[in-house]
Amino acid sequence: MELLIERAFAAPPERVYRAFIAELERWIAPDGFSVVPGSVEVDPRVGGHQRFTLIAEDGSTSPVDVTYTAVVENELLAGEQLVPAAGDAEEFMRSWKVEFGDAGEQTRLMLRQGPFSKEAGAEARAHWESAFVKLDALLIG
Repeated sequence: MELLIERAFAAPPERVYRAFIAELERWIAPDGFSVVPGSVEVDPRVGGHQRFTLIAEDGSTSPVDVTYTAVVENELLAGEQLVPAAGDAEEFMRSWKVEFGDAGEQTRLMLRQGPFSKEAGAEARAHWESAFVKLDALLIG
């Protein structure tokens, strides 16, 4: 399944885009997680990377390493992440795309990510929505 999240943010697209590029460490960790200090690297160009490591309350870590496949400043970020084999599942490529639409004083954000199993998709949705609450607070504050 593909995850689709549409959300409005009370800031113009260039501000929301900047939060994805320069302020990721301040909001990307969903509830129950934090970002490992110093682990965030963002190189916003085609072939560049978005890298960071999340750490859960139990101490387990989740590295994220996305290679950008499309970048249009203030409009679009897209990339792919190789998901390693786990259990019976083989490794596969997961895509990620965020569009920043201008809606006057707001940004209409559209996020697409996948593929996911039904269960993993529900978990990813909850994580994104939790992180977006933090992004809201950052943009307003």
